[in-house]
Amino acid sequence: MKITIDRAALLKPLAHVQSVVERRNTIPILANVLLRAADGSLSLTATDMDLDVVESVGCSVDQAGQTTVPAHTLYEIVRKLPDGSEVELAAIGDSGRMTIRAGRSNFSLPTLPVEEFPALSGDTLATGFVLSAADAKTLIDRTRFAISTEETRYYLNGIFLHETKAGDMPVLRAVATDGHRLARVQMPLPSGAAGMPR
Repeated sequence: MKITIDRAALLKPLAHVQSVVERRNTIPILANVLLRAADGSLSLTATDMDLDVVESVGCSVDQAGQTTVPAHTLYEIVRKLPDGSEVELAAIGDSGRMTIRAGRSNFSLPTLPVEEFPALSGDTLATGFVLSAADAKTLIDRTRFAISTEETRYYLNGIFLHETKAGDMPVLRAVATDGHRLARVQMPLPSGAAGMPR
């Protein structure tokens, strides 16, 4: 993998994906960000096994490929580079290292095999639909107060989304409870959500 990208263009998505990476991990690969370069874009992926964050940004791809590098270290390096600098990321062969070059700066970071990075579950979802940000915010804001925060009742630590009917109208319903209170909100079923798993 070998790419060239503007520092500012790399910094924003890198800041977003590295925010999900925990500083102390018992599994080394979870401290890394997965970088995939192909077809004029760079995809950055990070996970904490509960949440996956994926960002894409345009770049000049000299050689397509993929690798994983420590997310926080890469972020700190890119953050401290001068504004307007062109950053070259290169992980050639099986050296186990990725080099970062910008101006007179030259860094080398250890990499871990891409095969160790957890497979994302999003590719196997059978249903896909689009929900506006305002509607998603409404579903979450009106139910999150009732989500349980107890570790022992982990099955109540979320919002239950499902398709149902309100009269004759199909709706998307969100429900949350902590065992004492219950929150329920619904809206017309978005197109493409019919038959979604609960």
